[in-house]
Amino acid sequence: MNSLSMKKISRTMLIWMLLIVGVGTGFMGTQASAAGAADLNDDVQLTAFIDGIMKANMDNFKIPGTVVTIVKDGKIMLAKGYGHANLEEGTLVNPETSLFRIASTTKLFTWTAVMQLVEQGKIDLNTDVNTYLKTVKLPSTYSQPVTMHHLMTHTAGFEEGGVGYQITTDPGKLPVSISETLAKHMPALVRPPGEMMSYSNYGAALAGLIVEEVSGMPYNDYIQTHIFDLLQMKYATVQEPISVSLEPYAMLGYARENGKFVTKPPTFEGGFRPAGSAAVSAIDMAHFMIAHLQDGRYAGKQMLKPETLRLMQSPAFQFDERLPGMDLGFIEQRMNGLRVISHGGADTLFTTELYLVPDKKIGIFVSSSGGDGGASASGLAKAFFDRYYPAQAVKLPPVSAELEKDVQKYAGSYQFTRRNHSDIDKFFSFLSQISIGVTDNRLSIGSGAEQQVFAPIGPNLFQDVESAHQIGFRTDASGKVTHLLLDILPGMPLEPTPLLDRSKFWFVLLGISVILFISVLLGSAYRRRDIKAMPKWQKWAIRLSTATAVWALATLMATFLVVLNMDLLDRLSRITQQLNLYLFMPIILVGLTVTMVAFAVMAWKGSYWTALKRVHYTLVVLASVVMSLFYYHWNLLGWQFG
Repeated sequence: MNSLSMKKISRTMLIWMLLIVGVGTGFMGTQASAAGAADLNDDVQLTAFIDGIMKANMDNFKIPGTVVTIVKDGKIMLAKGYGHANLEEGTLVNPETSLFRIASTTKLFTWTAVMQLVEQGKIDLNTDVNTYLKTVKLPSTYSQPVTMHHLMTHTAGFEEGGVGYQITTDPGKLPVSISETLAKHMPALVRPPGEMMSYSNYGAALAGLIVEEVSGMPYNDYIQTHIFDLLQMKYATVQEPISVSLEPYAMLGYARENGKFVTKPPTFEGGFRPAGSAAVSAIDMAHFMIAHLQDGRYAGKQMLKPETLRLMQSPAFQFDERLPGMDLGFIEQRMNGLRVISHGGADTLFTTELYLVPDKKIGIFVSSSGGDGGASASGLAKAFFDRYYPAQAVKLPPVSAELEKDVQKYAGSYQFTRRNHSDIDKFFSFLSQISIGVTDNRLSIGSGAEQQVFAPIGPNLFQDVESAHQIGFRTDASGKVTHLLLDILPGMPLEPTPLLDRSKFWFVLLGISVILFISVLLGSAYRRRDIKAMPKWQKWAIRLSTATAVWALATLMATFLVVLNMDLLDRLSRITQQLNLYLFMPIILVGLTVTMVAFAVMAWKGSYWTALKRVHYTLVVLASVVMSLFYYHWNLLGWQFG
C-alpha cells in the first residue's frame, strides 16, 4: 500500500497539511540560501544535525522507533536508529539488523526485478501483459492492451480496491498464492491504458506475478536471490510471516492509545506481497540505494546495467513536462530545484520514505514504527535539502493579462483518479475532494490562514505566490479542464468531480431530507390525537412516513458514524459483522420508500388530508427517494465487495 492510502487521515486533510508545509518550504529555503550550504562530507556535523531533527520529530510526532540512512557517492554517510524496537524489553533500534516493514516501498524491489527481466529480453515494456501471464488474464476492456510500461507508471487504468481483502493480521491465512488472489480480486479497468496515472497496488502485484511466471521462480525466491543476496542484504525479506531466523530482528508496531504506546499485531499483504510485504534493515536499504545511484553496482556486483538503470530512472509518463513526472517505478519530486526520485510506503503501523538524487549520488531512507512517521520523514527531507542544497529565493514570473482572463475555467471541485467505481470502496472516497476557487484572477485552495494562492505563469500552469510550488492542468481540444496535478502530490492526479460525485451536492440534498424527516417526527408527535382519529389508510400512511423517517435518520447516522469512520485495519482486512448488518439498512429503506410512493399516489387519488399536507407527504417521499439514490450511487445498496 502507498503512503496515501494507508494514512488514518483523509487525503483532503493530507493536502492541507502538505500545502501548509509548502509555505514553510519557501521561507526556510530562502533563509538557508542566505546562510549558504553546509558541507555534506562532514559526517560529524551531519550526524549532529540529523540527531537534532529526529529527537524533535520523535517527541512531536509520537514515534517510538525510527531509523535514518543517508548515502553519498557510494558510501554510507549516516546509518542510525532512534528509539526502541521493543519498548517492553527495552531493545533499541539497530540500523544494521532492525527490520522495518516498508509497505509500498517494496514496489521498488518488484520494479527492479522487472527491469532485470527486461534487460535479459524476457519482458518487453510495450507488450500486452497477457502475453506473459499464465494463470490470470486481464479483460480486453479497451482496444489498447495493458503493458508493463503501464503497470510501472500506474497508467494501466485500474480502479482502486481493497475493502475486506487488502491485508490480513492472521498469519494462519499465509502463505497465499499471488495468482489466486489477483484472480479473485481483480478490479475493473475504468480508463484506457496510458491515459492517466491512478496508483494501483493491484498493478504492482500483477507485475510481481509476471516476474514469478516469466522467471519460473516464486516471487519471494526471485527477490531474495537476484536482489537481496546479490546486494548482500542479509536483513531483508519479502516473506510473510518473517522467517524464524529473522523474526528476532523484527520491529514491533505500535499505536498510541490513552497517551501510551500499545503493541499491535503486524499486517500481512498475502497475495498482494509484491506491492508491500518487505521488511528491511536501514543498512541493507543503503546497499539498495547505492546500487541505484552507482550505475547499478554494489560491492562489485551488477544489479542492473547502467543503460537499464538510466531507462528506469527517466521520465516515462508526464502529466506536464513542466511538472514532476513518473519514472518506471519511481515517483519524481522537486526539492529546492533538485530532481528527486522517490517512493513511500505506509501500513497501519509503519511509515517509510526513500529519496534518491541521481545527479548528486545521494540517497535518504527513513522508516518509523508508529506515530506520524510520514510528517517526520518529509520534515527531515526538507530540512536536509534546505541545509545542504538551499533553494534560491522564489521569484514569481510576471503575469500576463492573456493568462489571467481564463483563470475562472479552472475553478471547481476535483477528485482523485485513484478511487473505486464498482464496489463498496467507492463510498470511502466520498470526502476526498478539493475545491479550487478564484480570487482576483488567482486560484486559491483552502481558506483563512491556510489558504494558498496560485498565479498563472504559463498555459495551464500556476505557481504559489509565496513558494516555488506549482499546480498544472490538462485541457481537451475545446479548452475544457480534464485533470489537475499538484506538484506536492506528483503521483496523485485529480479530475473534475461530476455533480453526482460531489460531496457538497449530496450534503445539500441530505440536509434537506433530514429537515423533512425531522418535520415528520415533530408532526407525528404534535398530531397524535388527530392521527388516531383518521381513517385506516390515512393513519397507516402517516405511520409509514414516521417509520421511514426514523429509519432513514438512523441509516444516515450509521453511514457516517459507523461506516465512514471504520477502523482502517478492519476496513482493509475483513468484512466485519457490523458492516454486513449495516448493509441491510439501506435495503430496508428502499423497501419503505417504494411503499411510501404507493401511499403518496393513494393520498392524491383519495384526497387525504389538506392539499398542503399532501404536498408535504410527497416531499417526504422525495426525500426518501433521494436518500435511496444516495446509497445506490455510492454502492451501499447491497453487499458489493471486490
